Amino acid sequence: MEKYQFGFGCMRLPLLDAADQLSVDYPLTEKLIDTYLEQGFTYFDTAYTYHEYHGEEMVKKVLVDRHPRESFELATKLPLRDFRDEEDLENIFNE
Repeated sequence: MEKYQFGFGCMRLPLLDAADQLSVDYPLTEKLIDTYLEQGFTYFDTAYTYHEYHGEEMVKKVLVDRHPRESFELATKLPLRDFRDEEDLENIFNE
Protein backbone atom coordinates (compact mmCIF):
# COMPACT_ATOMS: atom_id res chain seq x y z
CA MET A 1 0.00 0.00 0.00
CA GLU A 2 1.41 3.36 -1.01
CA LYS A 3 1.76 5.93 1.78
CA TYR A 4 0.69 9.47 1.11
CA GLN A 5 2.41 12.29 2.95
CA PHE A 6 0.40 14.74 4.96
CA GLY A 7 1.31 17.24 7.64
CA PHE A 8 0.76 17.23 11.36
CA GLY A 9 -0.73 20.63 12.08
CA CYS A 10 -0.06 22.08 15.52
CA MET A 11 -2.63 24.86 15.47
CA ARG A 12 -4.93 23.04 17.87
CA LEU A 13 -2.99 20.74 20.15
CA PRO A 14 -5.12 18.71 22.61
CA LEU A 15 -6.02 20.73 25.70
CA LEU A 16 -6.81 19.78 29.29
CA ASP A 17 -9.14 22.79 29.53
CA ALA A 18 -10.89 23.90 26.33
CA ALA A 19 -11.03 27.48 27.64
CA ASP A 20 -7.25 27.65 28.22
CA GLN A 21 -5.02 27.54 25.12
CA LEU A 22 -1.96 27.06 27.35
CA SER A 23 -3.28 23.87 28.99
CA VAL A 24 -1.83 21.48 26.41
CA ASP A 25 -2.20 17.81 27.29
CA TYR A 26 1.49 17.01 26.87
CA PRO A 27 1.30 13.22 27.38
CA LEU A 28 -1.46 12.90 24.77
CA THR A 29 0.31 15.25 22.34
CA GLU A 30 3.54 13.26 22.71
CA LYS A 31 1.65 10.03 21.99
CA LEU A 32 0.06 11.55 18.87
CA ILE A 33 3.43 12.81 17.60
CA ASP A 34 5.18 9.52 18.34
CA THR A 35 2.48 7.54 16.52
CA TYR A 36 2.63 9.88 13.53
CA LEU A 37 6.42 9.46 13.29
CA GLU A 38 6.21 5.69 13.80
CA GLN A 39 3.92 5.50 10.76
CA GLY A 40 6.64 7.09 8.63
CA PHE A 41 5.32 10.65 8.45
CA THR A 42 7.69 13.53 9.13
CA TYR A 43 6.18 16.94 8.31
CA PHE A 44 5.00 19.25 11.12
CA ASP A 45 3.53 22.72 10.83
CA THR A 46 3.24 25.38 13.53
CA ALA A 47 3.20 29.16 13.82
CA TYR A 48 4.44 31.86 16.15
CA THR A 49 0.88 32.88 17.07
CA TYR A 50 -0.56 29.44 17.89
CA HIS A 51 -1.63 28.76 21.47
CA GLU A 52 -1.45 32.41 22.51
CA TYR A 53 2.06 32.88 21.11
CA HIS A 54 3.43 29.75 22.84
CA GLY A 55 2.87 27.23 20.04
CA GLU A 56 6.51 27.05 18.95
CA GLU A 57 7.63 26.50 22.56
CA MET A 58 5.08 23.71 22.94
CA VAL A 59 6.18 22.01 19.72
CA LYS A 60 9.79 22.25 20.87
CA LYS A 61 8.86 20.43 24.09
CA VAL A 62 6.87 17.60 22.48
CA LEU A 63 8.83 17.16 19.24
CA VAL A 64 12.20 18.89 18.97
CA ASP A 65 13.44 18.03 22.47
CA ARG A 66 12.34 14.39 22.13
CA HIS A 67 13.31 13.32 18.60
CA PRO A 68 16.50 13.53 16.51
CA ARG A 69 16.42 16.64 14.34
CA GLU A 70 16.98 14.65 11.15
CA SER A 71 13.84 12.56 11.82
CA PHE A 72 11.33 15.32 11.01
CA GLU A 73 10.67 18.49 9.01
CA LEU A 74 9.24 21.48 10.86
CA ALA A 75 7.72 24.57 9.28
CA THR A 76 6.56 27.72 11.00
CA LYS A 77 5.12 31.03 9.90
CA LEU A 78 5.98 34.62 10.74
CA PRO A 79 2.99 36.70 11.92
CA LEU A 80 2.97 39.53 9.41
CA ARG A 81 0.06 41.19 11.21
CA ASP A 82 2.29 41.67 14.28
CA PHE A 83 5.01 43.68 12.53
CA ARG A 84 5.02 47.41 13.08
CA ASP A 85 8.48 47.96 11.61
CA GLU A 86 11.64 46.20 10.47
CA GLU A 87 12.89 45.88 14.04
CA ASP A 88 9.79 43.83 14.94
CA LEU A 89 10.49 41.50 12.03
CA GLU A 90 14.06 40.94 13.26
CA ASN A 91 13.04 40.46 16.91
CA ILE A 92 10.22 38.01 16.19
CA PHE A 93 12.34 36.05 13.72
CA ASN A 94 15.15 35.72 16.28
CA GLU A 95 12.76 34.75 19.06
